[in-house]
Amino acid sequence: MEFNEFQNTADMLKVIGHPVRLCIVMGLLKKGNCNVSFMENCMNLPQSSVSTHLQKLRTAGIIVGQRKGLEVSYRLKDEQMKNFVQQVSTLLEPTITENLFDKELIHK
Repeated sequence: MEFNEFQNTADMLKVIGHPVRLCIVMGLLKKGNCNVSFMENCMNLPQSSVSTHLQKLRTAGIIVGQRKGLEVSYRLKDEQMKNFVQQVSTLLEPTITENLFDKELIHK
């Protein structure tokens, strides 16, 4: 058996295997796109931490960013990535993801 065929999927699973990165991709699946400030407020994490996780997701080709002035808005890269994240989301309890990235839940 050739295990090399599984390498790409295994690499993506490693990247999203961190709780913060999993939360980011699930939130982007639900919301479509959002910026760092929104994510840091929703997850109650410092901007530097969110940016570090976003960089790992970008490097892996899971998300892309689009700059508008000083702001960068992130989204899942393409339909293939959306389908991949959707499949992963079926492994989670629905209550975990239902309120992700809702503005009402922003921590002050």
